[in-house]
Amino acid sequence: MAPHIKALSSSCFYHIRSFRQIRPSLDDSMAASVASALISSRLDQLNSILYGTLLKHTARLQHTQHAVAWVVLYQHSHTSPLSSNELFKQLHWLPIEWCIRFKLATVTFKALHTDRPPYLSDLLQHYEPKRSLRSSSSHQLLVLRHKLTFESRAFRFSAPRVWNSLPVSIRETKSLPTFRRHLKTFYFQSAHPLSVAQLA
Repeated sequence: MAPHIKALSSSCFYHIRSFRQIRPSLDDSMAASVASALISSRLDQLNSILYGTLLKHTARLQHTQHAVAWVVLYQHSHTSPLSSNELFKQLHWLPIEWCIRFKLATVTFKALHTDRPPYLSDLLQHYEPKRSLRSSSSHQLLVLRHKLTFESRAFRFSAPRVWNSLPVSIRETKSLPTFRRHLKTFYFQSAHPLSVAQLA
């Protein structure tokens, strides 16, 4: 895992350095689009396999994402009044941890609704309680037991946990675009909860 993370981070920083050279010629909207195409897409690729991995691995990717955010908004860490979290909120980006959950939940949705890929859909089982309580079990998946911590990261174990943690209204969604939109909103609010001052 460590070599993969290191190689991915190095590749992203190569593109960040190139992106920084052209950033002054772009407005914020175009900069965000270019960053998404060049860097964010690399961070998102196959990131579902990182669910449950060690913090030191995801922290390295989080640092990479921070660097992208600074360049997109043309900020400098030693002068900007904005924190990294505030930058993410302004860009409407999910932190790496939530990006991983987003990808895993999306893959699970596709497996459940399209049976594709079959090698993943075959691993999922619907939860069927002895006494059907729709309010508590609607569209839930069976969470299998595991013996090893490493084993818990496998799709058959991690996907049901992530899926069952979603609100019923999201699990019941039928359309993939609608599912992704509501999921992004839910995870964004979870990653960036409103402060007491904002709620007042």
